Amino acid sequence: MSLYPSLEDMKVDQMQQAQHRHHQAAQAAIAAGGQPGVAAAAAPPAYAPVGQPQQPSVQSSLYPSLEEYMGLNLTPEFVAQAMPVVAQNPQSQAVAVPQTSGMVAPVTGNDNLGLRRAQVKGGVREVTACKDGDGKIGLRVRAISKGVFIQFVNKDSPASLAGLRFGDQILQINGENVAGWDTDKTMKYLKKCNPQRIVFAIRDRPFERTITLQKDSTGHVGFVYKNGEITKIARDTSAARNGLLVDHMMLEVNGQNVVGLKDSQTADIIAAVGLTVTLTIIPKFIYDHIMKSIGGSLVKSSMDHSIPDV
Repeated sequence: MSLYPSLEDMKVDQMQQAQHRHHQAAQAAIAAGGQPGVAAAAAPPAYAPVGQPQQPSVQSSLYPSLEEYMGLNLTPEFVAQAMPVVAQNPQSQAVAVPQTSGMVAPVTGNDNLGLRRAQVKGGVREVTACKDGDGKIGLRVRAISKGVFIQFVNKDSPASLAGLRFGDQILQINGENVAGWDTDKTMKYLKKCNPQRIVFAIRDRPFERTITLQKDSTGHVGFVYKNGEITKIARDTSAARNGLLVDHMMLEVNGQNVVGLKDSQTADIIAAVGLTVTLTIIPKFIYDHIMKSIGGSLVKSSMDHSIPDV
């Protein structure tokens, strides 16, 4: 089974494979003297997938402690009540990990940079950071329930360069479990850390999704947003076909953080990325919970919006 970045890619691939099979059948019929009922040889794909096809990696149990995420009791009943859009779309509760190997992408392209930047990395990752000349890492954390979460990443900071992101959960710092730590304890511990090397164990934001869209002939992908929130989906557009959801916030466009940007700035980024647009989104309910008690002016003026390396 091949994986496709978008529904358009799958449809184009199916059409080309059908055309190829028809051509093969015609050739086989001619070779057999035009006799009816001669079976055509099995046609290979119009173009081969890169690498070995893999099943999509979708794990609903990727985050075993989601029910205690940030003080929210994320049981199925709670999700159904607080985030009905998520409850009605079970796929959005899992983390879909795009696989670049195994893709057949006649529209998007197998080497799409934005898609690789925007991949949701399932599970836990290790991030190594340092401090700047002022002894700062460049992030703010928020302790909620038993977890510590990244609430803000300063632009051009060591945290930004290391790849730490808004909403990520910190599980460990230099091998020390931070579960149960409050905000002050976490920040004090970070201040005491060796400025040359700080190793974080990070878990991705839950409920985030990465969706690849294709622009139409007018340059649109088919959704409306306000203050980063997706509010409307247009019929028969790439956004509708590929499962974009309302009541969600845009976190990234082609892997670039857009949290705190003006809508006009986000629109400029979308316009500049070419025909393929990859969005990383998260339910507004979760987003609002992370954003509590942090000033909007700080997010707008100093949040990291750099383009990640891949």
